[in-house]
Amino acid sequence: MTAALVLVAAVAALTGHTLVNAVAWLRRPAAGPVEVAEAVAVLLPLRDEADRVTPCLRALLAQRGVPGLRIVVLDDGSGDGTADVVRAVAGGDPRVTLLTGVAPPPGWLGKPHACWQLATRADPTPTALAFVDADVVLTPYAVAAAVTELRAAGATLLSPYPRIVVRTAADRLVQPLLQWLWLTFLPLRAMERSRRPSLAAAGGQFLVVDRAGYLRAGGHAAVADKVLEDIELARAVKRAGGRIALADGAALASCRMYDDWPQLRDGYTKSLWASFGHPAGAATVLTLLLLLYTAPPLLAVAALAAGAPAVAGLASLAYLAGVAGRAVSARATGGRAWPDALAHPVSVVVLGWLTVRSYHLRKRRRLTWRGRPVT
Repeated sequence: MTAALVLVAAVAALTGHTLVNAVAWLRRPAAGPVEVAEAVAVLLPLRDEADRVTPCLRALLAQRGVPGLRIVVLDDGSGDGTADVVRAVAGGDPRVTLLTGVAPPPGWLGKPHACWQLATRADPTPTALAFVDADVVLTPYAVAAAVTELRAAGATLLSPYPRIVVRTAADRLVQPLLQWLWLTFLPLRAMERSRRPSLAAAGGQFLVVDRAGYLRAGGHAAVADKVLEDIELARAVKRAGGRIALADGAALASCRMYDDWPQLRDGYTKSLWASFGHPAGAATVLTLLLLLYTAPPLLAVAALAAGAPAVAGLASLAYLAGVAGRAVSARATGGRAWPDALAHPVSVVVLGWLTVRSYHLRKRRRLTWRGRPVT
């Protein structure tokens, strides 16, 4: 009985933290209309994105409120005609510059190298840089709104997290965990105020930076060998004395990260080991997550079968508190709350399996992404 009470209290406290973050501390940039006076360069790294770049690039060409907009695209060794698609969509628009990337040198991973090429080869006039992935579709005032929020926050780096588009059962189980994890376990206000590099979060799908602060932190050259280059860039900014901020970008951007289960599985597998760090730490975190969010419904069923309705009731309350936290997170970030939140215990199990797979394949040096080794 005591253990069940502790379980309820712990999950309820975490859900309360999710609610405080979502209601009080999460930044929400105005979706527009808004205009910025400074020049902005949107940087788009591409590798074999011929099938998905068109909506992204069209949305960039349709941006409003940024008179000094430049769009710089890097074809990072694509073999599927990505560059031809970019030329066709751009149609000679003078705002668009298409660069041909070079292979990453030893010690560099592909994504940081592509971003660094974009940042250093683009016109030096823009004072703000916006990194955008090919699977992101921006609303018309997204860039202007994000840059406005960056300046209002007094930050060097702003991460306006896009609304994640979910279509398959696997999407619905796994993808919402991204927002849920940082809303539940990350103290957003403390993250913005603290100088500690370890207290940082960012999403590389849509990232806006002050150019001078970005270069002062070393840019992507400072995170050349990092799988989670977005989070590591945020930490580099903090180490250089800059500030970072996280925002709900659901009204500014949408992102369909993976097309099917193999892509989703492999995408998470390549990076989860880096998210958790040492295997012992990962084991501890996953054990706690399973105890807090997967054990309660199992305990409720077992307690009912054993004739302990009081324990079953408390375990059910713990389960419902976890479901509530997942629903709050979804509502706060433009996600789907119901009935998906009811499967939250299953989501945590899938996350655990993906994490174990990530460490296993890394140990065997079999992690790859886009045809390149990750480690």
